[in-house]
Amino acid sequence: MIVVEELTKRYGSTLAVDRLSFAVQPGCVTGFLGPNGAGKSSTLRMILGLDRPSGGRALIGGRAYADLERPLRTVGALLEGRSAHPGRRARHHLLFLARSNGIPDGRVDEVLELVGLAAAGRRRAGGFSLGMAQRLGLGAALLGDPPILLLDEPINGLDPEGVHWLRTLLREYAAKGRTVLISSHLMAETALTADRLVVIAAGRLIADSTVDEFVAGAPSLEAAFLKAVGR
Repeated sequence: MIVVEELTKRYGSTLAVDRLSFAVQPGCVTGFLGPNGAGKSSTLRMILGLDRPSGGRALIGGRAYADLERPLRTVGALLEGRSAHPGRRARHHLLFLARSNGIPDGRVDEVLELVGLAAAGRRRAGGFSLGMAQRLGLGAALLGDPPILLLDEPINGLDPEGVHWLRTLLREYAAKGRTVLISSHLMAETALTADRLVVIAAGRLIADSTVDEFVAGAPSLEAAFLKAVGR
C-alpha cells in the first residue's frame, strides 16, 4: 500500500502540492491523473524520496522510501524510461541493480524475457529506441518482483502490442493482491487499465473513486476529467 498524508511541497513561492492525502490500495490498478502542472510529478518524486516534502509524509508499505533496506524488493518504480547509462549493456544495467538489492542474477534473464528484450540483452542502452528503453525501465521496476509498482507514463513509446502486453501484466499484477499506481495523460488507456482513480489539480485532491463512479453521467473519462478539474 502507498499512503500519502497531508503531503505538501513548495518551490520558493510556488505551492506545487497542497496538503494532499490519498491511499493506493492493493488488489487494483490505480490511475493518477491531473492536468499539466497539477503536482503529479512532484508527488511521485516525494513518494520515492527524490524530493523532500515541505510538509506531510508518504509511506510505502508503512515505511518511508529512505528507510527501505532493499527498495527494489518493495517498490518497483519507473519515472524516466531512459535511465540506464547509454554505454552500458541492458543486461549489465539490470545485473548491477539486482546485485545492489540482493536479487539473484538469474532474475535478470527472467525479466529480460518478460519485457521482450531477451535478444537485446547485450546491446548498449544508448542504441535503444524509445520503446525498447521503456521496456528496459519496466524491467528494472519488475526486477525485485515487488509488491508495489509506481509507474509514470508506462506506455510511453510502446507499440500497440506492447501496450496490450503491459495492460495485461498490470491487471494480472493487481489481481495477485499487489499495489499498482500509474500516472498517465492518456485517458482512454487509463479507462481500460485502471480500477480506481486519484485525480488532482493545483496540487489538491479532486477525486478518489472507482473509474465507474468518476465517469458516472459523463460520456467518457476525458469528459468527466475535464469537468472535475474545471475545464
